[in-house]
Amino acid sequence: MGTTQRDDVEALAARALNWLLGTSRGTPDGGLTWSTRPSDDELNPTLYSGTSGIVLALLEGHGHFLDDRYGDAALQGARSIATAVGDWEYSSLYFGLAGMAVALRAVHDVLGDTAAGAAADRALDRARCQFDGTRWGPQFELLGGNAGIALGALAADDVELALLAVAPYLRTAEATPAGVQWETRTGRATRQHHISHGTLGIVHALASVGRAANRPELTDLAAAGASDVVARNEAGPDGFLVPHSDPQDQPERIERYSYGWCQGPAGDAQVFRLLRDVLGDPVWSALADQCWHTVTRSGLPQRLRPGFWDNSGRCCGTAGVLALACDRHVEKRDGLLFADVLVADIISRATVDADGARWSNVEHRTTPSALEPLTGWAMGNAGIIRELLRFARAGTDRSPAYAVTWPDHPAACPPLN
Repeated sequence: MGTTQRDDVEALAARALNWLLGTSRGTPDGGLTWSTRPSDDELNPTLYSGTSGIVLALLEGHGHFLDDRYGDAALQGARSIATAVGDWEYSSLYFGLAGMAVALRAVHDVLGDTAAGAAADRALDRARCQFDGTRWGPQFELLGGNAGIALGALAADDVELALLAVAPYLRTAEATPAGVQWETRTGRATRQHHISHGTLGIVHALASVGRAANRPELTDLAAAGASDVVARNEAGPDGFLVPHSDPQDQPERIERYSYGWCQGPAGDAQVFRLLRDVLGDPVWSALADQCWHTVTRSGLPQRLRPGFWDNSGRCCGTAGVLALACDRHVEKRDGLLFADVLVADIISRATVDADGARWSNVEHRTTPSALEPLTGWAMGNAGIIRELLRFARAGTDRSPAYAVTWPDHPAACPPLN
């Protein structure tokens, strides 16, 4: 990546941060908050699509540019999240209190705001009180259930809650010919396999908590869950591609194979990277390589057919693949060329005007197909900004680390030699 392109990426990310600042709304407590879409009236404190995810992007901007505007906005965002804690009814990582605690703890750790740290503790205490002994609701996976709550608790320094969240997986695991799987939503016959809603998200939580608490029965169960998913690989021996679910969930609207973070090999690779570090077996590193092989040969970020690659965001779009490409650059020095391709595509899809920069995803089944730009982590500016800024530091003498490590994204470490 040349200096000109790096400067262009930084400038675009700064414009995107400015658009976020311009879409914020003041709150009676002197805070800032965001809705999922600027046109929405309902304000959103969550990690997935609301203020908590945006606060983490602002911390990234503050650390990268050393610009106090972003740090001040993060502090104000934390104030509104803290106010929302008392009434928010969901406990999950991406849609509830655990994710809000992650953002609040990050503001405490990065900016030294003790009020945010105290609010993070309150959020986790409320989540703990909502536990029924097995789960927090119908979802039983990473985005909306126990696995995500465990990872959020770890990120906010509450190992006790993390253990409480993963313990039910020990007694609810379903044996399969190759390992184990779980019912990840109450009453749903289909079994999903990937990180967002399936087995690998649970594996990620079990491995993370098992390592943190020195509980080998949890890491052993993580390995068994991963083994079930590995046995479903349909792209071997060089690649890795596992179906969305079995039996296929909602085949009339969900494609059987995806390639992004949430339901595809870009996210599967993150779990295999973690298992490599936790279990020390080179088989997991090889599986991460197979995921990379499949992702880079899938055709993305081209729109090969209607609906194939219509999202630039972190959850199921280009930014999530860029995260893996930059991990590969740090760990194996083989990700930057593909990262260049991904970033060029993100740049080409940006809308830039006097208000800043933002991205519109596409719904090919509607007219017009361009959707309203979103603000948050999953499919909006916040998630894209974090990855663009990290990419801008790639190949320089600046640290490749994020300002805040995401709960389900293992930190990338350069090789020792």
